[in-house]
Amino acid sequence: MTDQLRDGHGRSLHDLRVSITDRCNLRCRYCMPAEGLPWLSRTDQLTYAEIVRLVSLLTPLGVRSLRLTGGEPLLRKGVPDLVRELKTGTGVGEVSITTNGTLLRRQAAALVDAGVDRFNVSLDSLDPTRFSTLTRRNALHHVRDGLVALAQVTPGPIKINVVALRDITEHEIFDFVELAKDTGFEIRFIEFMPLDADHSWSRSQFVPGHELLSIVRTRYELVEEQRPASATARTFRVVGAQGKIGLIEPVSRPFCSDCDRIRITSDGKLRTCLFSLTETDLRTPLRDGSSDEDIVELVRAAVWRKELKHRINEPGFIQPPRTMSAIGG
Repeated sequence: MTDQLRDGHGRSLHDLRVSITDRCNLRCRYCMPAEGLPWLSRTDQLTYAEIVRLVSLLTPLGVRSLRLTGGEPLLRKGVPDLVRELKTGTGVGEVSITTNGTLLRRQAAALVDAGVDRFNVSLDSLDPTRFSTLTRRNALHHVRDGLVALAQVTPGPIKINVVALRDITEHEIFDFVELAKDTGFEIRFIEFMPLDADHSWSRSQFVPGHELLSIVRTRYELVEEQRPASATARTFRVVGAQGKIGLIEPVSRPFCSDCDRIRITSDGKLRTCLFSLTETDLRTPLRDGSSDEDIVELVRAAVWRKELKHRINEPGFIQPPRTMSAIGG
């Protein structure tokens, strides 16, 4: 077997996240301004063939799971075709997708049929007015319709990603737990991270995971599950219910020590940490005739330099210039 991807801190890399577009049809206040951001041109984005080639090169190096992200990935045409080719032609074990859910109703069946194993749906509010305020779009009904359609066709888990925002999430947390109870979804509360377009993040805006957990425990009995190595979330079973809740706590409880993730942006830049300040260009060698071996060595060298940790909690932390939508979730 080809030597596995390993960084200079002894961690093996198994999880690849590939953004297929930086475009989004929502304008979430913690992510981008109302007018949106300058989008990449179509020619600047990796083609599907280039994505398949990269994944094919990385799976022999130990990459087992692949998540397609954006922006909003379902804005790009032909995603089921891409998934089918990835599943059948690259050797990757699991393909998941992160979506805002607005386009799921008409695409859920095709995505499941193509081979998507897991779905993560971003949904920060269950209240129509609050949802519209947060996203600057009246689209909650589209997300709910998409979740209904998805639940009817996928045998795999459905995870709901909720960015925890001060003075918002505290008011809806019990509604989200009830959603988990009623549907079997896993509701995952994610601490708000400094990846906003305005670079205005402050600690007053995010709700630490332990505070959310304390609120939930005032009403529900929870049983914590064992955290698998490299998992981003702590998960809890709600006693007497189908669903679970999870906490993703990159700010208050970082999980960098066993991180096994790398990311490729939609314009073909390899990022070894969500908060990386440097990137490795893979698009240019893909297009200039570089051999597979040359590209693999580029990846190996970048992975070897993977950061030990992000530095959100340290003096001098510098927020990356790219926003979450440009990096890929």
